[in-house]
Amino acid sequence: MATKARPTTIKKIVAENRKARYNYEIVDTYEAGLVLTGTEVKSLREGKANIAESYASDEGGEIWLINSYLPEYLQANRFNHETRRRRKLLLSRREIHRLRVAINREGMTLVPLKIYFNDSGRAKLELALAKGKKLHDKRETEKERDWNRQKGRLLRERG
Repeated sequence: MATKARPTTIKKIVAENRKARYNYEIVDTYEAGLVLTGTEVKSLREGKANIAESYASDEGGEIWLINSYLPEYLQANRFNHETRRRRKLLLSRREIHRLRVAINREGMTLVPLKIYFNDSGRAKLELALAKGKKLHDKRETEKERDWNRQKGRLLRERG
C-alpha cells in the first residue's frame, strides 16, 4: 500500500526582520493579511521589500504597518504606489482587541517579523507582540548562542 503524501506548506519569504528577535523578546505571534495595491503585490513578488525599520501601530481601532519599504514596480509607469505608505493589516476583531490591550496597558510593541506568500498566493505578515530587551538581556542571548555553537562543535568532534 502506498503512503499518502503530506500536503507541504511552502512559504515564499519576501522580507524578514532578522534583528527583531535580537532586539525584542517575542511574547506572541500573529498572522495578518495586508491591504495592498496591484503594483505593490508585483513588487513584493520580485522580493526586494524591506521591513527592518518598520513597526505596527493601533490607530482608530485598526492596526497599521508603518515605515515598510516596497520599491516601485518599474513597469507600472504613472500607476505606481508610494514606497513608504502606511498599509492596513487585516486581523480579526478579537485579535485587534487583544493587541490594543497589550500595547496600551502592558507597554508592548508590535514588530513585523516577515512578509511571505502563503499556499494560496496571498501576501501575509507575521506580526509579533514583543517587549524590548535591555542591554544585559542582549548580552545573555549572545552568550547563550555562542555556547550552543561551541557545544555543537564539541559534540561533532567527539562523535
